[in-house]
Amino acid sequence: MKTPPGMCGSLLLLLLLQLQGVRIDGYRPVVIVHGILDGPKEFKTLSGYITKVHPGTKVSVISVDNYSYSVKPLWTQVRDFGKAIGPIMKKAPNGIHLLCFSQGGLICRALLSTMPDHNVHNFISLSSPLAGQYGDTNYLNRYFPDYIKTAVFKICYLRFWQKVSICQYWNDPHHRSLYLQKNNFLPKLNGETFHSDMQAWRKSFLRINKLVLIGGPDDGVITPWQSSHFGFYDSNENIVEMRKQEYYRNDAFGLKTLDARGDVSTCIHSGVVHVQWHSNFTVFQSCMQKWLT
Repeated sequence: MKTPPGMCGSLLLLLLLQLQGVRIDGYRPVVIVHGILDGPKEFKTLSGYITKVHPGTKVSVISVDNYSYSVKPLWTQVRDFGKAIGPIMKKAPNGIHLLCFSQGGLICRALLSTMPDHNVHNFISLSSPLAGQYGDTNYLNRYFPDYIKTAVFKICYLRFWQKVSICQYWNDPHHRSLYLQKNNFLPKLNGETFHSDMQAWRKSFLRINKLVLIGGPDDGVITPWQSSHFGFYDSNENIVEMRKQEYYRNDAFGLKTLDARGDVSTCIHSGVVHVQWHSNFTVFQSCMQKWLT
């Protein structure tokens, strides 16, 4: 029996697409994780952008630890989000994309490190304090109204306050030894303090295909804004960029390896304040769209 001529061309095109790594069975599901004092309703616009440019995409905005519950201990939130995202992963044989905003970027990083069987393809971190936070913001003033940034360490590095999420990524560059000794989340996640799971976490994190870092100088909340790109202050409050950070040079959690692979993408936008990152179509189009296929 002869194969119809048109079918030969279709089979050849299919083979070429597969050889080039082009997906032919639709778009991967996208999972969105909200930030501090946020919930699902803040991400309707972003979800709409995704389904408009990639019709048929399954978008899940995780409704876990919303709004006031988002200040719960971060390791508790990592567990909660993991329970919600795990079943979505199991239903996605080709993997999912993880798009995480603000504090959610830290939760997602911890998930990627502690879930050895995750199938996250691309991890998009949208204006997240990946290297920590040190600055006066509305969020900070809401919880510590009588403190300026130079005094917050007196509260945040106490055991009780390490149960409040923002304190778990408060990184005071003038009290680094206290940060390393008393902060029970970020130093461990960054591999800045030794722990027995470091190699396993590194291996798990490196399962991702791409790491996409998005942020900008007019954010107004993430301080310094370069934290969204793994940069941070030194003890004189000068910015030390990602590649000069000790955890990068030591490849403590896999960042240097990802970068050497060519799998770290950075995107900087001016004129975008913190609460607008997920509703700005220009940001979506230039920083996210191509990584959500």
